[in-house]
Amino acid sequence: MYVCVCNAVTDRAIREASRRGIRTVDQLAMETGLGTCCGSCRPMADEILAESRVSEPRFQFVAAHA
Repeated sequence: MYVCVCNAVTDRAIREASRRGIRTVDQLAMETGLGTCCGSCRPMADEILAESRVSEPRFQFVAAHA
């Protein structure tokens, strides 16, 4: 689905950017142009980024014993 119609940025592109380390809408705007025209897409993009962070796998590091 297109989230930013002005710059043709999809929800899939936002999720991919999140996997690459994008964490804020401002970072997303710099990478994709999202929200740089009318800006009405920024709240939805922020929600998608937040959902992507929650669904990312979390790793727990355990110290090895010698």
